Amino acid sequence: MPSHQIPLLLAAFRYRFRGNLDAMSRHLVDNVAIAWDELGTDLLDGAPPALIAALTGGDQWPSLTLDDLLTPDGSPPVRMTVTDDTADAQDMQWGYVLHPQGIEVISVLHQDFGPGVKWSTDPRTVFSDNPAQWDPMAPPPILRTPPTIAPQAAPAVPALARSSPAHPAARR
Repeated sequence: MPSHQIPLLLAAFRYRFRGNLDAMSRHLVDNVAIAWDELGTDLLDGAPPALIAALTGGDQWPSLTLDDLLTPDGSPPVRMTVTDDTADAQDMQWGYVLHPQGIEVISVLHQDFGPGVKWSTDPRTVFSDNPAQWDPMAPPPILRTPPTIAPQAAPAVPALARSSPAHPAARR
């Protein structure tokens, strides 16, 4: 769900990966054999304690992969390219694509592309989990912006553009 995944990804980019999209992509895409089951609070390493508390309510949980699971016939799973058919078969509701400018959020209702959330967005921003509100031609559906506080250092990134190369992240 965007309300959970986007804050983790924004904070991870800013703090754990210090604005290095290649390092983040290697961790989230290249270094996982199959896929992610859940992104955890380990992505918040290096973030200020107040931000971690705001995003997690003080809870901690590890990121979990699907690498050790077996398929129903007992064979190990294999990495696949996500298509409309596989997304439906796996009950995938959301896709997150990492671009140099931000995260493209693709809902099950708009499977071709989605709106972008800039890396400079405050990770405490609350987004809608309603797929119908993630119209690719509209801004991301923000339910609540965080109160204004002293700005946190964020890496400089260019404006979100559709023509940039993409790094697909976990689809959930």
